[in-house]
Amino acid sequence: MRFLVDECTGPAVAKWLRSLHHDVFSVYEDARGLDDEGIIEKANLENYILVTNDKDFGELVFRMRRPHKGVILLRLEDERSGNKIAALQRVLVSYSDKLINNLIVATEKTVRIVEGRKEG
Repeated sequence: MRFLVDECTGPAVAKWLRSLHHDVFSVYEDARGLDDEGIIEKANLENYILVTNDKDFGELVFRMRRPHKGVILLRLEDERSGNKIAALQRVLVSYSDKLINNLIVATEKTVRIVEGRKEG
């Protein structure tokens, strides 16, 4: 899969995804300072699923209806890298078939899927 890891989500998450042989673009490593509009546009145009813990992306895709290929929003109380990776791992194991075109909100205990628009 292709993932764009937001700057605030961090390089440890990007490294972990690469260790699983995913194609990863890390904003922290490759485009530090890129604004939210630029991130969502790049992810959409280049077919990346966005991984972020910035709730502004929920606003962009849910309320403002910005086009996207999928967003995983990590809403965690503990934002240390290990906890982000654990939450993301739960999403990938249990919901990999739901990633494309949906907004997935993951906490330490729950996963909520907001269905995206249908193509076609």
